[in-house]
Amino acid sequence: MKIVFFGASKFVIPLIEMLNSNFDLALVVTTESDQNDTVPSFCKKNNIPCLSIKSISNALEEIESKNAELGVLAYFGLLLPKELLNAFPKGILNIHPSLLPKYRGATPVQTAILNGDAETGVTIIKLDEELDHGSILAQVKEKINPDDSLASLHDRLFTKGTEMLKEIIPQYLNDKIKLQDQKHEDATLTERNLTRESGFVDFENPPDKQKLDRMIKAYYPWPGVWTNLKIKDKEIRIKFLPENKLQVEGKKPVSIKDFINGYPELKEKIGKIMQ
Repeated sequence: MKIVFFGASKFVIPLIEMLNSNFDLALVVTTESDQNDTVPSFCKKNNIPCLSIKSISNALEEIESKNAELGVLAYFGLLLPKELLNAFPKGILNIHPSLLPKYRGATPVQTAILNGDAETGVTIIKLDEELDHGSILAQVKEKINPDDSLASLHDRLFTKGTEMLKEIIPQYLNDKIKLQDQKHEDATLTERNLTRESGFVDFENPPDKQKLDRMIKAYYPWPGVWTNLKIKDKEIRIKFLPENKLQVEGKKPVSIKDFINGYPELKEKIGKIMQ
């Protein structure tokens, strides 16, 4: 049973490793382009065929040439056309880090943290032509811990999703799983794309402490929460980090206390929003 995997970022490395160890992983398709990036580098080191793309249309022929029966997708970022969905006799399975139909879209983990949710989860669906709309194979809940950041929660959710998929693929291929339609009337969408500006904090109109805390966790490590402040006619960029730490761009992270000791003129501004 040949499988083609679609995905990017460090979060999918355990998934690629699992597919390669337990199944016939014929090809990895990623939007990461440089050999120094996470997925291409991992595939090169492990002799896994890897195709870096910017658009699906230019890659259809090579993907179809693998004659894979099943596709797997996670953290990919590109919608797959009907032609590609139909190229796999068993379809394409997707790991989505939310309790679908809640939080469809590209930023479900960030949205859950920003909204102060107590729990989220992992849903495995069979892709169709609409965004995160396909039928559900399996779904499990996951508690969001008070100190969870985007990085820690993402790691946990994709680890759990990988474990689920390892068990599900053989059952699915042997028609032992009954697919369930989503309750589409309950669907919610997340913000499509985050930019560097998503993490900007305006000190003239700052968020309250709770909102700032959620932003710091939801946007770590990217796009990060930051602001620009002037000190003695010089503008510096300050990054807000988890665990109540601050970082002047180009310098090491420090505690709030140490930051104020180094920049006493910012004590009132920083203290008002961080303490």
